Amino acid sequence: MSSQIPILVTGGAGYIGSHVCKELARLGYLPITYDNLSTGHSYAVKWGPFINADLADRKALDQVFIDYKPKAVIHFAGSSILIESVFDPRIYYRNNVSHALNLIEAMKDHGVNSLVFSSSCASYGIPKQIPITEEEVQNPISPYGRSKWMVEQILRDFEDAYSIHSISLRYFNAAGADFDLDVGEHHDHETHIIPLVIYTAMGLRKNITIYGNDFPTPDGTAVRDFIHVADLARAHISALQWVMENQQSTAINLGTSKGCSVRQIVETVEKFTGKPIPLVMEKKRAGEPPILVADNGKAQKLLRWQPRDSDLMKIIESAWGWHQKQLENKTLISNLFSDSSCKKVP
Repeated sequence: MSSQIPILVTGGAGYIGSHVCKELARLGYLPITYDNLSTGHSYAVKWGPFINADLADRKALDQVFIDYKPKAVIHFAGSSILIESVFDPRIYYRNNVSHALNLIEAMKDHGVNSLVFSSSCASYGIPKQIPITEEEVQNPISPYGRSKWMVEQILRDFEDAYSIHSISLRYFNAAGADFDLDVGEHHDHETHIIPLVIYTAMGLRKNITIYGNDFPTPDGTAVRDFIHVADLARAHISALQWVMENQQSTAINLGTSKGCSVRQIVETVEKFTGKPIPLVMEKKRAGEPPILVADNGKAQKLLRWQPRDSDLMKIIESAWGWHQKQLENKTLISNLFSDSSCKKVP
């Protein structure tokens, strides 16, 4: 029997989950990945056992708790495309709320009382103040944001009733890739700005669409808080240790406390690659906040954590390295070629 401390990681084959699994293994834990591969990838499971199952399958969930006896759970599994949630909310309430409830009930039944929950800044909606603190009223404006908010409410009730303690990490824009290039960002239907700009610089896309250049920001484009996925991974370990040691619950923002605009991202990729990025300007989307930037003071104080790899150029450099590596295996980027704005790789 391994002496490593077993930690159940739902969604551990996904972008952030796989980075956290690597960090867990590096620190002597045994990450147990539980993933149905609907958005994750089997190649990203490298640091512990893999259970290919759905959170809706209570029998499979129970068996994982019986077989591995995890000491805690880190919960990533769910749907995460905000715009998609508006057009098909049923997926988000099923995957993000119903399945999370299934997991938390299994924890209760098997005596596991420590959980790190992957929440989101989308639970705030349009904030009244910038930077956003944890005291900001949560008023989500999308089904995705509401689904995250709902799980946070469930967790509060489960703490009161069953002493299940949790830390909800409300993070902002994950970006970048593992510096060893073992894992990185790979979505079947990419919507994130940094990979899309990189694909354009690589010649895999014809252009980039910017939604809105008349925001009340220095260059007119939306400003967001981008945090390197390696910094996020470290924060999850700190959160895991905190909740296991303190047996309390809380919510914490994870961000850099600094913002950068969409146009700054484009300019940084152009500077790094030496290649121009063709732009198409469209009207801003309804309900899109001009600025979303975290106040990370609570994370610094409570978790003794602060971002160290989230410089924009460092994010771009690591992401570029990961995507360049994927060009060696065209099956990993085949999803790009169904998009009319993309070019075929010969």
